[in-house]
Amino acid sequence: MSNDSVNKDELMRQYDKESATRIWVGVPKTVISIITAAFSLFCIYLTLFSTDALEIRLTSFLGIVMIIGYLSYPAGKRHVKPNFIPWYDFILIILGAGAFFYYCFNYKTLSRSLTSASKMTTFLTIIGLVAIGCIIELCRRCVGVPIICVAGALMIYACFYLYNPDQPFWNIFKRLIYTLFFSTSGILSTPVQVCAKFIAIFIIFGAFLERTGISQFFISCANTLVGSFSGGPAKVAVVSSALCGMVSGSSVGNTVTTGSITIPMMKKTGYKPEFAGAVEAAASTGGQIMPPIMGAAAFLMAEYMGVPYGSVALWAILPAILYFTGIFIAVHLEAKKLGLKGISRENLPKLKQLLPRLYLLVPLIVLIWLVATNTRTLQYSAAIAIILSILVAIPQNVITAIKEKKSGMTVVKDMGLMTFNSLEAGGRSCVTVVVACCMAGIVAGCITATGLASKLITVVVGIGQSISNPTISILICLFLTMICCIILGMGVPTTANYCIMASTCAPILITLGVNTIAAHFFVFYFGIVADITPPVALAAYAGSAIAKSNPMKTGVNATKLAIAAFVVPYIFAINPGMILMNEGVLPAILVIITSILGIFAIAAALNGYVFKKVNIFERILFIAGGLTLLIPGALTDVIGIVLVAAAIVLQIVGKRRAKVL
Repeated sequence: MSNDSVNKDELMRQYDKESATRIWVGVPKTVISIITAAFSLFCIYLTLFSTDALEIRLTSFLGIVMIIGYLSYPAGKRHVKPNFIPWYDFILIILGAGAFFYYCFNYKTLSRSLTSASKMTTFLTIIGLVAIGCIIELCRRCVGVPIICVAGALMIYACFYLYNPDQPFWNIFKRLIYTLFFSTSGILSTPVQVCAKFIAIFIIFGAFLERTGISQFFISCANTLVGSFSGGPAKVAVVSSALCGMVSGSSVGNTVTTGSITIPMMKKTGYKPEFAGAVEAAASTGGQIMPPIMGAAAFLMAEYMGVPYGSVALWAILPAILYFTGIFIAVHLEAKKLGLKGISRENLPKLKQLLPRLYLLVPLIVLIWLVATNTRTLQYSAAIAIILSILVAIPQNVITAIKEKKSGMTVVKDMGLMTFNSLEAGGRSCVTVVVACCMAGIVAGCITATGLASKLITVVVGIGQSISNPTISILICLFLTMICCIILGMGVPTTANYCIMASTCAPILITLGVNTIAAHFFVFYFGIVADITPPVALAAYAGSAIAKSNPMKTGVNATKLAIAAFVVPYIFAINPGMILMNEGVLPAILVIITSILGIFAIAAALNGYVFKKVNIFERILFIAGGLTLLIPGALTDVIGIVLVAAAIVLQIVGKRRAKVL
């Protein structure tokens, strides 16, 4: 194993909870790998073929997650030793898995006898409490503490809300456990249902796709396209991270994978370490909002909103273009300011070398086509894509075998090993997402049991109504929702992140009158940017570790680079025309042009350089002009163009004067 791979593993363990797994070697590793790979096959079976009752499917699914989760994730770093697992983790496995399997095997009896919370026995209450406790502990290990704090606070609130002096507190507690465990309003609610039905198979597909070498192919394509431009390595980071990130579904994972290549190149070119780490973190995080995959969230959004997948991918295009255009412009302006050059064309991959590898895109293209045309369901489309991922790996193995003079049997073994490793990786990756979805279910269950959603809406609406200006009122409501999304999205994988936001925050905005589609995009965006928003900016911290820079400065720089993600959602929440663009071709083109110009102006203001250093007055013109250009409308477009044009003229005149002097 190379030093680079060791460093990547260490970084992933430090900044990505999902990668902080136990170390198994020898026979134990083989046994656990087989269990995990079998779990992937079980997920595919549940998704495609099982006709059992929903509760049976979900509890069996979660019971196996308990086993794999505690076998994979230690209680702390001091327990990461080869083939070591403490005795109490075996107890947690037995208790956690046992609670879910008890529900699974006794579902028919429970469905007849446990018709309401009043029928809860002490034994059933303990079963539910044990299951919830084991889920929370596993969440602490593989997802993180922030979402536990939110869920814990809501559970305490629910106990006090349900408290009745005329009833024993134990009865209140039984009612809460019934809601959270034995009904489909808690752990078994929509997030876990969606996870078992769709997310798991897409995660498994992602594991197969990764092993075809598509990430390296994307990096090579980015080098060929933009590597020779001014400040080329940073532009390569933007393009490659956009391509890799839309498939990976992990901001931190994408930052470490592509950043281990691009960040040293950026530093060598002349970018400051804080800027280099920030570029990679911002671009990797933005990959999660990049259509057509969006870290598999695009498919989930279509399911949640009840709209065609093709529409979701179309609506996501302009915001994604604005996001990456903003980063690309900032990178370009920084390169011009520092006088940086690109990579020599002799050192870049040639287009003719990449064309023969285009077959790697076949699984993605077929998946998108199947879903967009409604030829197959999401699950079946993903299953077909998995089969295609195996098939496209065959040419690579055959070519390697011919070069190294291997036998045909060796090729078969290599393909079998690749398939097995993909199933194992997919099964292990499912654990984190499933646990996060369980916590989202607990949050949703507490909100349902207490009617907190309507109270939050009342509070937010009340704050808004206290302000006479309707625009300022809705902006304040959106700001409060943004804070909630950033807190709930800390360290949560993309797909689980969206499930949480769709269940908790989107209904608030919809009730406030925000367009349903705009509301879902708004909460999704702000859940994602939690990974680059200090103080908990895991992707930025991972980038800073590679760049050897100050973590907080890297996080601040990443936030500045990703400014589009903080501005654009407000615009389309107020005026959905930016994402829907349903007023004709010419108006849509106008919106795209003016929006890109607006992002350029904001990036110029934040970077402080266009043709020369930007002074305070020019900065004000750029910011004001950029914001007005982002707001769809003829009047705002004219005002924005005038302001930005004035700032550019001042820049040109100022530069000419400086040359004369």
